[in-house]
Amino acid sequence: MPDAVPDDVSVPVPVPAGYEISIDPARLDSALVHAWLSTDAYWAIGRSRAKQDRAIAGSLNFGVYEVPGAAQVGYARVVTDKADFAWLCDVYIVPGARGKGLGTALVAAVRDHLAPYRLRRIILATADAHDVYAKVGFEPLAKPESWMVLGAR
Repeated sequence: MPDAVPDDVSVPVPVPAGYEISIDPARLDSALVHAWLSTDAYWAIGRSRAKQDRAIAGSLNFGVYEVPGAAQVGYARVVTDKADFAWLCDVYIVPGARGKGLGTALVAAVRDHLAPYRLRRIILATADAHDVYAKVGFEPLAKPESWMVLGAR
Protein backbone atom coordinates (compact mmCIF):
# COMPACT_ATOMS: atom_id res chain seq x y z
CA MET A 1 0.00 0.00 0.00
CA PRO A 2 1.50 3.37 -0.99
CA ASP A 3 2.46 5.88 1.67
CA ALA A 4 2.18 8.90 -0.64
CA VAL A 5 0.17 10.04 -3.62
CA PRO A 6 1.36 8.18 -6.73
CA ASP A 7 3.82 10.25 -8.77
CA ASP A 8 1.94 9.82 -12.03
CA VAL A 9 -0.16 12.95 -12.57
CA SER A 10 -2.19 11.48 -15.42
CA VAL A 11 -5.28 9.59 -14.41
CA PRO A 12 -5.80 6.43 -16.52
CA VAL A 13 -9.59 6.18 -16.79
CA PRO A 14 -11.76 6.34 -19.88
CA VAL A 15 -12.47 10.02 -20.56
CA PRO A 16 -14.68 11.37 -23.34
CA ALA A 17 -12.73 12.19 -26.50
CA GLY A 18 -11.11 15.61 -26.42
CA TYR A 19 -10.57 15.70 -22.64
CA GLU A 20 -8.09 14.51 -20.04
CA ILE A 21 -7.94 14.37 -16.25
CA SER A 22 -4.84 15.27 -14.27
CA ILE A 23 -3.75 15.72 -10.65
CA ASP A 24 -0.80 17.91 -11.66
CA PRO A 25 -1.07 20.94 -9.33
CA ALA A 26 0.80 23.12 -11.84
CA ARG A 27 -2.09 22.80 -14.30
CA LEU A 28 -4.80 23.81 -11.86
CA ASP A 29 -6.27 27.28 -12.43
CA SER A 30 -7.10 28.25 -8.84
CA ALA A 31 -8.68 31.58 -9.79
CA LEU A 32 -10.98 29.86 -12.28
CA VAL A 33 -11.93 27.15 -9.78
CA HIS A 34 -12.76 29.85 -7.23
CA ALA A 35 -14.88 31.75 -9.77
CA TRP A 36 -16.83 28.61 -10.66
CA LEU A 37 -17.49 27.48 -7.12
CA SER A 38 -18.13 30.85 -5.49
CA THR A 39 -20.63 31.96 -8.13
CA ASP A 40 -22.21 28.81 -9.57
CA ALA A 41 -21.98 25.91 -7.09
CA TYR A 42 -24.85 25.92 -4.57
CA TRP A 43 -22.62 24.52 -1.81
CA ALA A 44 -19.90 27.17 -2.19
CA ILE A 45 -21.69 30.37 -3.21
CA GLY A 46 -19.79 33.29 -1.74
CA ARG A 47 -16.75 31.25 -0.66
CA SER A 48 -13.79 33.61 -0.38
CA ARG A 49 -10.72 33.23 -2.56
CA ALA A 50 -8.55 32.85 0.55
CA LYS A 51 -10.73 30.00 1.82
CA GLN A 52 -10.71 28.31 -1.59
CA ASP A 53 -6.93 28.60 -1.81
CA ARG A 54 -6.60 26.99 1.64
CA ALA A 55 -8.96 24.20 0.56
CA ILE A 56 -6.90 23.55 -2.57
CA ALA A 57 -3.63 23.60 -0.61
CA GLY A 58 -4.91 21.00 1.86
CA SER A 59 -6.44 18.65 -0.70
CA LEU A 60 -5.71 16.29 -3.55
CA ASN A 61 -7.01 18.15 -6.61
CA PHE A 62 -8.25 16.80 -9.93
CA GLY A 63 -8.65 18.91 -13.06
CA VAL A 64 -10.49 18.14 -16.28
CA TYR A 65 -8.91 19.72 -19.35
CA GLU A 66 -9.73 20.05 -23.02
CA VAL A 67 -7.16 18.60 -25.40
CA PRO A 68 -5.67 20.15 -27.38
CA GLY A 69 -5.60 23.54 -25.77
CA ALA A 70 -5.59 22.53 -22.10
CA ALA A 71 -8.47 24.80 -21.05
CA GLN A 72 -9.75 23.64 -17.67
CA VAL A 73 -13.41 22.60 -17.73
CA GLY A 74 -13.81 20.67 -14.47
CA TYR A 75 -12.56 20.19 -10.96
CA ALA A 76 -12.84 17.94 -7.92
CA ARG A 77 -10.95 17.76 -4.66
CA VAL A 78 -10.41 15.10 -2.05
CA VAL A 79 -9.62 15.56 1.62
CA THR A 80 -7.99 12.36 2.87
CA ASP A 81 -5.66 10.84 5.43
CA LYS A 82 -4.56 8.32 2.73
CA ALA A 83 -5.07 5.51 5.23
CA ASP A 84 -8.72 5.12 6.17
CA PHE A 85 -10.93 7.96 5.01
CA ALA A 86 -11.60 10.41 2.18
CA TRP A 87 -14.16 13.11 1.51
CA LEU A 88 -14.89 13.89 -2.15
CA CYS A 89 -16.07 17.46 -2.58
CA ASP A 90 -16.29 20.47 -4.90
CA VAL A 91 -17.02 18.33 -7.97
CA TYR A 92 -17.77 20.77 -10.77
CA ILE A 93 -18.05 20.68 -14.57
CA VAL A 94 -18.56 23.93 -16.49
CA PRO A 95 -22.09 24.22 -17.92
CA GLY A 96 -20.90 24.08 -21.56
CA ALA A 97 -19.16 20.75 -20.98
CA ARG A 98 -21.96 19.03 -19.06
CA GLY A 99 -23.86 16.10 -20.51
CA LYS A 100 -20.75 14.52 -22.05
CA GLY A 101 -19.94 12.09 -19.25
CA LEU A 102 -17.17 14.24 -17.78
CA GLY A 103 -18.64 14.25 -14.27
CA THR A 104 -18.82 10.47 -14.22
CA ALA A 105 -15.29 10.20 -15.64
CA LEU A 106 -14.00 12.64 -13.03
CA VAL A 107 -15.55 10.74 -10.14
CA ALA A 108 -14.28 7.44 -11.57
CA ALA A 109 -10.79 8.97 -11.77
CA VAL A 110 -10.99 9.95 -8.10
CA ARG A 111 -12.20 6.47 -7.14
CA ASP A 112 -9.48 4.75 -9.14
CA HIS A 113 -6.72 7.05 -7.93
CA LEU A 114 -7.67 6.37 -4.31
CA ALA A 115 -8.06 2.59 -4.78
CA PRO A 116 -4.42 1.69 -3.95
CA TYR A 117 -4.85 3.21 -0.49
CA ARG A 118 -7.58 0.68 0.33
CA LEU A 119 -9.54 3.32 2.22
CA ARG A 120 -12.33 2.10 4.43
CA ARG A 121 -14.68 4.87 3.39
CA ILE A 122 -15.01 7.62 0.79
CA ILE A 123 -17.93 9.94 1.45
CA LEU A 124 -19.59 12.83 -0.32
CA ALA A 125 -22.72 14.91 -0.09
CA THR A 126 -24.93 15.97 -2.98
CA ALA A 127 -28.32 17.56 -3.37
CA ASP A 128 -28.82 16.72 -7.03
CA ALA A 129 -26.22 14.41 -8.58
CA HIS A 130 -26.95 11.04 -6.98
CA ASP A 131 -27.09 9.31 -10.39
CA VAL A 132 -23.60 10.52 -11.34
CA TYR A 133 -22.08 9.07 -8.18
CA ALA A 134 -24.12 5.85 -8.30
CA LYS A 135 -22.63 5.07 -11.73
CA VAL A 136 -19.21 4.63 -10.13
CA GLY A 137 -20.36 2.73 -7.04
CA PHE A 138 -21.45 5.28 -4.44
CA GLU A 139 -24.50 4.32 -2.39
CA PRO A 140 -26.62 6.04 0.25
CA LEU A 141 -25.37 5.65 3.82
CA ALA A 142 -26.49 2.31 5.22
CA LYS A 143 -27.05 3.83 8.67
CA PRO A 144 -27.43 7.59 8.35
CA GLU A 145 -28.62 7.67 11.95
CA SER A 146 -25.04 6.77 12.99
CA TRP A 147 -23.59 9.94 11.44
CA MET A 148 -23.38 13.30 13.15
CA VAL A 149 -22.21 16.74 12.08
CA LEU A 150 -20.72 19.73 13.85
CA GLY A 151 -21.21 23.05 12.10
CA ALA A 152 -23.38 24.33 9.28
CA ARG A 153 -26.06 21.99 8.06
